[in-house]
Parts: sequence; structure tokens; C-alpha cells
Amino acid sequence: MTDRLQGKVAIITGGTGGMGVGIAECFVREGAKVALTDIKESDASRSFMQEHPGQVVFHTLDVTDEDQWVSTIDTVEKELGQLTTVVNNAGVGDKGVTMDEESYDDWKKIIAINLNGTFLGTKHGMRVMKGRGGSIINISSIEGFVGLSRAGAYNASKGGTRLLTKSAALDSANNGYGVRVNSVHPGFIKTPLISQSLEDRMSKLTPLGHIGEPQDIGEICVYLASDESKFALGAEFVVDGGFIAQ
Repeated sequence: MTDRLQGKVAIITGGTGGMGVGIAECFVREGAKVALTDIKESDASRSFMQEHPGQVVFHTLDVTDEDQWVSTIDTVEKELGQLTTVVNNAGVGDKGVTMDEESYDDWKKIIAINLNGTFLGTKHGMRVMKGRGGSIINISSIEGFVGLSRAGAYNASKGGTRLLTKSAALDSANNGYGVRVNSVHPGFIKTPLISQSLEDRMSKLTPLGHIGEPQDIGEICVYLASDESKFALGAEFVVDGGFIAQ
């Protein structure tokens, strides 16, 4: 541990596995206190919390519920101290159907979680951190840059996250809030939901020849949560093994 995040307090949404826990592992290693949130706890988040008593807590949070955002932030500050970092990581994917077959209910669900949830996390993170400084890290995707077939709602949500980030960053700068807002754009990342056959296909699409790991995203988030990134604002950090460089 190098203490790059000593004294930092972070909320990480979508914190029950995959990238959420991977980001949290990097944060804890660097000295941060972390509140993992999701709609329900998982074995992975429970185990991680037990390994780091006093440094990691878990709270149930539906990112589409504004009242829950307010109460969760209030509780976390009472438990862990003043909030310094929000990582808006919660997200869901498309069902992989064509645009003409995508149901409006599925569209609304994806936009609600991926985009509206990120808006609420950005709004209330900025509300409590303005004037004292902090960092908001919005997890977008390479699909915030490039369109993929059978991913219309997901593309829309991640493209929206990309530009929401820039607008919020300018709001913070123009109003002297001192809150840095940036986006991270992962490529294909290995999580428990990725089968070996899917990983093999994704690896062939990635110039480096393999997909990434959750910690690859965690490391860039450490930088953005730390004071090292004090001049980074409204920027896009792509971590994708070269996918969109093609």
C-alpha cells in the first residue's frame, strides 16, 4: 500500500462483484474507506467487507431512487467521514436484440440505471462535496464512443454518461465547486458473467489479444480519486486494450 488514497472516503455503486469489487480492492489497498452499494449484497461484497472491517461497509442502494441517494450519502458520512469520491459504476446491459425488437420497458430500464442513476450520483455527490472538493468518476464504456449492433439502449446510456460528465465538470469549474468530474471507458473486462467462449471472442476483437481485468479499471480510478489528478476535469480515460484505436 502506498497510501495514495489515505483519508479518502468513496461510494462505489454496482459494488457486488466484477468491476465494483475490483475498483474497491484498489481503493482499499491505497488506504481509502469504501462504501459498496447495490440493490442487494452478494457473497463477493460480503466477503470483501469481512476482510476489511471498519474500512469497508455495504449499503443497499437503488441508484434510480433519489431519496435513497440522499439517505445513503448521509449514512456513509456518519460512518466513514466526509465523502470525497463517488464512483458511478452501476449498470446493466442490453438483451442483444435489434432496435426494432427492443421493448420500450427494456429501453427505460437501461436508461434509468445507466444514465439516470449516474445523474443522481453526480448530482448528490456534487451537492455534498462542493466547496470542499472531491472527485466524481463516471464509468461509461467504449460504447460511449462507438456504436454496436443490438446495443441501442446501452450505447445511448453510455454516450449520455460521457456528455453528462463534461457538463457536470464545467458546472463545477464555473461555480468554483472544486469537484472534479471525469469518465472512464472500459473495453471488454473479465467478470464472473463472462463465459470462456465469450472471452475468446472478445480477445480476438482486442488489439492486445486479451480482455482486461477489473483491477485495470480500478487503477485508473485510483488516479482519478487521488490528488494526483488535480488538473483532470471533464476528461475521458479509455482503458480498452486498443479497441477504439482501430
